[in-house]
Formats: sequence, C-alpha cells, structure tokens
Amino acid sequence: MAWVQIRLNSTNEKAETISDYLEEIGSVSVTFMDSQDTPIFEPLPGETRLWGNTDVIALFDAETDMQQIVRLLRQEGHLDENTAYKIEQIEDKDWEREWMDNFHPMRFGKRLWICPSWREVPDPNAVNVMLDPGLAFGTGTHPTTALCLEWLDGLDLAGKTVIDFGCGSGILAIAALKLGAKEAIGIDIDPQAILASRNNAEQNGVADRLKLYLSEDKPANMKAEVVVANILAGPLKELYPVISELVKEKGNLGLSGILATQAESVCEAYQAKFDLDAVVEREEWCRITGKLK
Repeated sequence: MAWVQIRLNSTNEKAETISDYLEEIGSVSVTFMDSQDTPIFEPLPGETRLWGNTDVIALFDAETDMQQIVRLLRQEGHLDENTAYKIEQIEDKDWEREWMDNFHPMRFGKRLWICPSWREVPDPNAVNVMLDPGLAFGTGTHPTTALCLEWLDGLDLAGKTVIDFGCGSGILAIAALKLGAKEAIGIDIDPQAILASRNNAEQNGVADRLKLYLSEDKPANMKAEVVVANILAGPLKELYPVISELVKEKGNLGLSGILATQAESVCEAYQAKFDLDAVVEREEWCRITGKLK
C-alpha cells in the first residue's frame, strides 16, 4: 500500500495538540522527530518527552487530498506563514522484511554470538543465543547492550544466579544462562518484555531456568551473585536502593544505558557500597561494573 506523509515543524508545547488533530482528520500514524538532531532519551512511565524544536510527521493513505489536510491545519491555527511543512510520497516497502535483512549475527567477547532466529549461526561450536526481539527492546546492536554482553562473557557464571533488571527481550538473562549460569531472573515494568523474554527463552531451550517477574511482583529479599541493569542513568540512580539490595555479598554488578557524561553521577550513587572498576566507554555510552564491598 502506498502512503503520503506531511512533516510540520513545531515545538514541544504544540506538538501533542497537532498530533491529536492529525489523527482526528485521518492520519494512520503520527511520530515526533527532533528537528535539530538533539538526542531524547526514554521517558518515565506515563511521560511523553518532546524536543524544543519538534517535527510532527503524519502518515496518510496515498489517495488523501493533502491540500485539504493543509487547509484544515490552517483553519485550526496549526499552520501559518511562519510554520514550515513538507509533503512527501513514501515508497511502499515490506518494513519487517527490510529490518530482518539488516539484522545479522554478532559476536560479543570470546565465546558469545547473538543470532537472529531466521539466520544460520556462524559458529555452531560457539555460545549461540537465537533472538527474536519481538515488541521489547534489546537486539545486541546498541552499544549499551553490547557492553553488557561482553561483560557477561568475561565472567565465570558457572553455578551462579544472574538477575537482569529491566530485561526487555531477555537477551542478557538468556546469554547468561547460555554462558553457564545456573539460573537467571528477569525483571521489567512492561508485560510485553516478560512475553518477549519468555518466548526467546523457550526458543533457546533455557525457559526452565529463567524466572520472570513484573517489577511490582518480584519476591522480597531476592539476591544474586551477578546483577546487570541496562536501563538509563536517571532510573539507575533513583533505583539505587532497590538494585544494590539485589546483589549478594561480594557479588558483581553491571550497569549500562549511561551516557559517558552521566557516568560520574552514577558512580557517585553506587560507590559507597561497591568497589567500582574503571568505566568502559563506547560510542558516547558507557558501562559501570563493580563488586559489593
């Protein structure tokens, strides 16, 4: 099916209102994009964060009279002579197939490969995790996930329990099990993450050793020898009391989802209880690791 889109330059104050109106007049989807290439990070639950200068991009059926859409936007005051906009035809693609074609097996550390479930594994003798990310984040392509996978690959996990706090697709918990962990526990606030993690664990034959909990349902006094949390700097600092209590005495902690500029403040939050290693950076992101004192 062919599509046409209109892109309007707006502001964070007006973007939500414009989005609601575009949906009212027939848009099948509306997205926001930073018009000045300023990074935006994951909002807290229930929160929508927008940029100071935001492009609102609305998708319509190709048969839509876009000049009528422009007239309606002007009538409602969403477009004036100072508002830039652009109408573009969108090439029809099989977007799922295109994404699948560009997701290739990746190696992390010495032993570990993350392989799309629809591709052949490069090394049958390696530790291979077959992954279908589903609706949850976590494919291994992001630097923060890669940093966590490499850290896990370098640990001796034999006989240990690993907690993946913010498990997403389950990639870290499943990798830990494949690397020799006795048991893994995945915790997330999103039911879709629990579903994706369970499906991926079943595909990798480790579902019997993976326990999954929504954060509000996790058991009290739960602890593990290894805890990894690949979320964001803000939640990592806010959840310091929760995350630090998950680590057993002299256990290992790995934190990521942190920009290099945020590393110092995250280290300050954890250094009272943990002997921290040197921060590892990659592509402006970093990983913080350490042992409970």
